[in-house]
Amino acid sequence: MSRPSTRPSSAYPSRSGTPSLRDVVHGVMKIFHHEKESEAHQIFRQQAGHQPKGLNFLPQTINPEEETVPGIEHPGSTGVIYCSDRAIANGFSYASSHDWANLGQGAPEVGPIPNAPPRPDSIPMPVDSLEYAPTTGVKALREAVANLYNDNYRKGKASQYTYENVCIVPGGRAGLSRVAAVVGDVYCSYQIPDYTAYDQVLSAFKRLVPVPTALDPKNKYRLDIEQTRKDIRTQGLSVVIASNPRNPTGQVIAGKELKELVSLSRESTTIILDEFYSWYIYPDSDKDIGKSISSAEYVEDVNSDAVVIIDGLTKNWRLPGWRICWVIGPKNLITALSQSGSFLDGGANHPMQLAAISLLEPGRVKEEKMALQRHFKTKRDHVLKRLHALHLDVDVPPQATFYIWLNLEKLPPPLNNGLTFFEELLKEQTIVIPGIFFDINPAHRRNLFNSPCHHYVRLSFGPPIEDLDKGIDAIGRVVAAARLGGTKKMGHSYKKSLESSPDHI
Repeated sequence: MSRPSTRPSSAYPSRSGTPSLRDVVHGVMKIFHHEKESEAHQIFRQQAGHQPKGLNFLPQTINPEEETVPGIEHPGSTGVIYCSDRAIANGFSYASSHDWANLGQGAPEVGPIPNAPPRPDSIPMPVDSLEYAPTTGVKALREAVANLYNDNYRKGKASQYTYENVCIVPGGRAGLSRVAAVVGDVYCSYQIPDYTAYDQVLSAFKRLVPVPTALDPKNKYRLDIEQTRKDIRTQGLSVVIASNPRNPTGQVIAGKELKELVSLSRESTTIILDEFYSWYIYPDSDKDIGKSISSAEYVEDVNSDAVVIIDGLTKNWRLPGWRICWVIGPKNLITALSQSGSFLDGGANHPMQLAAISLLEPGRVKEEKMALQRHFKTKRDHVLKRLHALHLDVDVPPQATFYIWLNLEKLPPPLNNGLTFFEELLKEQTIVIPGIFFDINPAHRRNLFNSPCHHYVRLSFGPPIEDLDKGIDAIGRVVAAARLGGTKKMGHSYKKSLESSPDHI
């Protein structure tokens, strides 16, 4: 008869995944195989809305024991919101945000950049602008958007956009929500990885039945258009949604492939394209600087091709705080969006719409594009060079956007997964976005360790270069510590809230 073990219980890892005292003291390297063993993943699951859906009957709340509002369910946080909340728990403050390196926020730097037109510094407010604007937007701005797309992408084409093809919306998410609200009961195709907010949209608008396609890094995250065409015919897909250029991978569907994707709109399928990074293209030749990408170039008839474009001032004009964006599509779609906007958001800010009109003048836009592409290409190359020096080469370097999709698999565990890497960087006052937020998984049932995005983080080179260097320095410190055997201090002891910090006890 074997003797029972006399080892103290502290020699075993806790259920929460926190290493035991013995593990920490003796430097046992923790290799996690399931999300239940990882403290970083358990913190994520404890956030309201992040538990697997459909497995319990109670609304998801911050505190399951608290009294809940009947019928209310947390939809879950987008990546940026969750990561900002975790940063605040570690001492981050928006009042002193530049004390940190925020490589997580999906926003470009908003200040002056070399050779760009002057930044707007005042907003006129005529008395009439204090009234509500139409839910489709101010007509003059709608005309300016239509004229810009015709000038950039539709010269010489018989079918031209007019103001009736444009709806002004208060931000990209508002545009996406308006579109989702008018789509019927359909199968909706989406890709993994892609923009984190699609997860919440597909969860909230339940008439959209999500049908995923996992993109292969070995194929540079290329969307197989012919396979999509087959899926439309065999699976009855009615909607395909995608970002282009691609968030978070930094790839782009262009030329012949983009033309083929647009052609699917003539097969009883609506193509919804999020084109917010359409200017962030980094050509090899300087003669191509100033060119941009849009599906509008390949639309044959603006009122019969079922192509929906969402874009705005947020990224390309580097004005995220203005919340002025637009949806472009057939006239009958715009009528429906006016109706959904009347109960979803009420319309965009009236004075800001008027102020935006002059910013869409084609000559100014050309100047903006050229300055932006040169500046952000320089930042991209700088960050890639610094990551290379840390032996963190990027498998698929970005050709567009201002994101780097970084694979951590070669790092020592537990630093080789995105959530733990993120938590360790918070200790260094640096924010990145864990890759799992780009795994569009509306039910949230998959073991996070099985996610194709588990080993990734998204780095943004949107901020000023000083912030980028501060963040890369922090990454360098964490990676160096791990490679020198410091992983025994990693993967545990994370602050749950600001109050749990020793400074606040």
